[in-house]
Order: sequence, then structure tokens, then C-alpha cells
Amino acid sequence: MERNEIVRRLVLREITDDYENVDQQILPSVSRLGERLGMNIQRGEVVTALAGLIHDGFASAYRLSPFEPPLEFKGMPSLEVVEMYFETYFYVTPKGLAAYLADDSQWPFDAEGNPVS
Repeated sequence: MERNEIVRRLVLREITDDYENVDQQILPSVSRLGERLGMNIQRGEVVTALAGLIHDGFASAYRLSPFEPPLEFKGMPSLEVVEMYFETYFYVTPKGLAAYLADDSQWPFDAEGNPVS
């Protein structure tokens, strides 16, 4: 499996159970999993994976704030720099969840959490 597909699968997994911010949750989690696979995953790769997931209808981006109602972005928001106040979050769509649940044959870890060779 190609590197970008591994990163994409790791990112998709990260947003299947809750709204997640790139710098608070997605990047640290995906980076830890990537290290176990011998990969040094960078923030730009995560952002690219999210953009692809949004383009394919597998994820949506939202602005979440304790002071305003949630706002869904049309497409991928700009995430060139780390947000000062984490407000941009990502969540899987029904289509993305179905794809995630339908095919775990390409998941890079076995049932015990060890990298598949």
C-alpha cells in the first residue's frame, strides 16, 4: 500500500468517532501510529489526506465554537498554519463511515496492534 493511502486510512480512522481537530488530535495520533510503521508523518500529509477525504465525500469540516452554532464548511478550509484557537474540526460522513467499516483488509495493523508486514 502506498504511503498516501496509509496516511488517508489513519486519518479516516481518527475522525470516525468524534469531531477532531488536526493539531489537537488527528496529527498526534496519526504520527504515533505512523512511527510504529516506520513513517514520519508530517502535518501537510494529514491536511492533504483530509482534503482528499472531503473531496471524495468521506469527511466534512466544521467550525465549532462554544459561542456560536456549528458551521459546516463547503469543501476544505485553509489550514496552512496551526490555529491559535482550535475551531476547525473534521468528522466522517455516512459514506466515509460505510467505507471505513466495509474494508479493513488494508488496515496496516493486526488484531494485536502490531504492524502488518
